[in-house]
Amino acid sequence: MSAIKSSGTPANARVLPMLSHFKYEHLVAGMSGGVVSTLMLHPLDLIKTRFAVSDGHSRVGPQYKGLKSAVMQIVKTEGVGGLYRGVTPNVLGSGGAWGCYFFFYDTIKTWIQGGNSRKPLGPSMHMFAAADAGILTLVITNPLWVVKTRLCLQYMDEKHLPETLRYNGMVDAIKKIYRTEGVKGLYRGFVPGMFGVSHGAIQFMVYEELKNWYNNYSHTPIDTKLSTLEYIFFAAISKLIAAAATYPYQVVRARLQDHHHNYKGSIDCMRSIRRYEGWRGFYKGLSANLTRVTPATVITFAVYENVSHYLQDRNRRDEDQTLPILIKKVGEPSSS
Repeated sequence: MSAIKSSGTPANARVLPMLSHFKYEHLVAGMSGGVVSTLMLHPLDLIKTRFAVSDGHSRVGPQYKGLKSAVMQIVKTEGVGGLYRGVTPNVLGSGGAWGCYFFFYDTIKTWIQGGNSRKPLGPSMHMFAAADAGILTLVITNPLWVVKTRLCLQYMDEKHLPETLRYNGMVDAIKKIYRTEGVKGLYRGFVPGMFGVSHGAIQFMVYEELKNWYNNYSHTPIDTKLSTLEYIFFAAISKLIAAAATYPYQVVRARLQDHHHNYKGSIDCMRSIRRYEGWRGFYKGLSANLTRVTPATVITFAVYENVSHYLQDRNRRDEDQTLPILIKKVGEPSSS
C-alpha cells in the first residue's frame, strides 16, 4: 500500500502518466499470435521473399514459375527443411514485433484516451498511434528481419560465395553481418521499412474502425469482446486493404537486405526495378504474400484478441478477490 498516496493515485502514474497505461497482457498476447502464425506459415514467407528478390536479369539463385513450382523445387533441391530456412529469426522477429506493436499501440492509444477504453478515437488518431508503434517496433526488430531475409535466401549451391556471406544460423549471421558490415548492415532496409509503417497504420486504422462501426451498429461499447469469427473477418479485410496499398516497399526492402545484390540505396533499387521489370516488378511475390499474410494476420489477431481478453479478465477477477481483503486489512485496528 506504500505505492499509493493519500489521494489514491498510484505514485508511478504521478511521475510519468503513460506508465499507468502499460499492460503486459498486450505484449504476451501479441507475441503469442505472432509465434503461432509464423510457425504455421513460414514456408509461404520464404517463397514470397525469394520471389521478391528475383529481378529477372541477374539470374542469381533459382527461378520459380509459380507457388506450386517453388514448393516442389525447394523440396527437391533442399529437402523439406529448406522450406523452414530462417524460421528461428522469423519466429523471434514476428513474435517480438507483434508483441511490441500491440504493446506500444495499446499503450499510446490508452494514453490518448486518458485511460477510458470506451472513448472512440477516430481514424486519424488510430493511424497516429499505429504509426508511432510501428516506428518503435521497427527500431527494435530490424536486425532480426535482415537475418531472416538472408537465411531465407541461402541456397544449396553457394560454395562460390565467400565465407562471410555463408551463414550457419541466426547467431552466426548476426556475428558475420556485424563484423563485416557493422551496425549499418543490421539496419539494411530500414528506410523502406519506415515507409512500411504506413502498412501497419492503415491496417490498424481499418481494423479498429471496423470494430467500432460494428459495436456502434450493435449498440454495444466499443471495447466489447467480439466472437472469433468477427475478429477473423475484420482482420482479413484490414490486411487485404493494407497489403494492396503498401506492398512495393516490401520488395525494395527485401532486395536491399539480399546479400546477392548490391544497390546503392532505396532510390537506386527502385530505379533498377522500374528499368528492368516495369511496374510489375514492384509487385513480385504479391500472390504468395497475400496467400501468407491474410491467414497469418487472421491467426495473429484472433489469438491476440482472445489471449488479451482472457488475461485481462483473469486480472480483473484477481483484483476483485484481492480488493476486499486489502480493504479489510486497512480497516483493521493496529495491534499496537
